This record gives sequence, structure tokens and C-alpha cells, in this order.
Amino acid sequence: MAAQRLRYRVFVEELGGTGPMVDHEARLERDEFDPVVDHLCLIDTRRDPAALDHVVGVYRLLRSDVAATFGRFYCDSEYDLTPLRASGRPLLELGRSCVDPDQRGGAAMFLMWNALADYVLDHDVQILFGVASFHGTDIAMLAPSLSWLHHHHLAPDDLRPRAREAGFQSMDLIAPDRLDRREAMVAMPALIKAYLRLGGQVGQGAYIDRAFNTTDVFLLMDTAAMSAKHRQFYESRWQPT
Repeated sequence: MAAQRLRYRVFVEELGGTGPMVDHEARLERDEFDPVVDHLCLIDTRRDPAALDHVVGVYRLLRSDVAATFGRFYCDSEYDLTPLRASGRPLLELGRSCVDPDQRGGAAMFLMWNALADYVLDHDVQILFGVASFHGTDIAMLAPSLSWLHHHHLAPDDLRPRAREAGFQSMDLIAPDRLDRREAMVAMPALIKAYLRLGGQVGQGAYIDRAFNTTDVFLLMDTAAMSAKHRQFYESRWQPT
């Protein structure tokens, strides 16, 4: 419930999202996946659990074996995951990632990613994936960032999911020779930039999620490639504050 409260504060109150199972009276952001996923929670022991504000960071984790029993991944509603399933490799879907505003820019994501690395090793996960979001659906504003992802970080054909037609948005919006890297990166969410530093790649097309007021991109990471960059990322990119 504390994880759902944090998600409500971020995704509903801060970003303007909603959903059929959101409990506005209790201020809980929830859906049908919550009972079956693993919830990775970062806890601030200085806060009162009774107030449901002690969870300051969350990830939802759904392994491919659990998804097979449940019947689907969350991303199935936005992307065709046939290439990933056909790979036969152990998969882990990451979702609902958010951090308390007071904890952003510090050690929170570092701690959560260390815990996530332990989880990946414990379950022999080979491919991590999930959707990451740009706030808003104004494609003209997002065009430089989406185009940069398309031209520089597209996943290989044999692993590349495609956004479903219901919300499909091409990311090939600006020609490579007209792109400005600085402009593209300024508008890029910090979480997406962090995934890219670890070798993250994107799927074909973005997906417009009007319920959450976001433009979603599909990100995947091969743990073999990620492990080679892991130490360099933490040593050169993370600075405690």
C-alpha cells in the first residue's frame, strides 16, 4: 500500500495519470498486476510506516515465468513482444518506477539499481525491458529526443518489439543530419538517459498513453552488455550528494 501511495503521488498527483483501478479516495495507484509482481521498495526508516510515506522508491518486477502463468506482461497492451518471447531467454519486465521528489538526484536510484542487480543475478535474468515515459503527448516538443533514440539506439531486428497500432507514434521524425544531440538530451528523462548509459536500446515506435498523459518508449537491456558497462557507469556517473 505504501508503494501504491507513492505511485499515486507521482503518477496521478504529479503527472496527471489515472486508471480504472486507481483509488482516489485512499490515494492508491494500483492495477491488476500488483498481486502477482514482485515489488522492489526503497524504505526511508526515518519516516512513519503508519502514514504510508516510508516507501520512497519503487520498481515493479515481473519475470517471464510469472507472466506466462498470469497470461501477459504489462507491456503487451502497448507493444508486440513476439521477438522477445521467441528469443527463449529469461526476461524481466520493469515497471512503475518512481522516486519520492525529496529523494531525486541523490542515492535513491543507485540503491535501487544495486538491489535490482542482485535480483537479476538471483533469477538468472538475461533481458530486462519495460516502457519509459516522456511526460505529455506533444510530439512536436518530443521530436528531437524521439528521433535521437530511433537513429542511435534502435534494438536489433531479432529483439525489437513494435508499438501497437492503437497508440503507435513514429519516432523517425527528424533526419539524422538535422539532429542536435544537446537539444535531444536536454528533453530526455533522466531515467531514459541512465538506461542508455547502461547499453539500453529502444523498440520500434513510441506509444501514446493518454490515460497516463505520457508518450512511452520501449527500452530493453541485454544483461551481458549491461554488465560490461555497469562498473564504469557507477564510478563515472553517480556522485553522492
